[in-house]
Amino acid sequence: MKEKACKICHSLVTGQICPKCKTPSLSGDYSGIVIIFDPEESEIAEKLQIKNKGRYALRVR
Repeated sequence: MKEKACKICHSLVTGQICPKCKTPSLSGDYSGIVIIFDPEESEIAEKLQIKNKGRYALRVR
């Protein structure tokens, strides 16, 4: 199954509902991927306002 990106939190998911924000608003049209391992110490996570570790899309259309 192809990954989709949540339009709300930009999390990459394989199901029909985002497990982080519980929304069915997903898009297959996204670009860029960032993987956050330690959101408390990551400057990138701070800049993107990401609070949880995981895989995220940079831009979702």
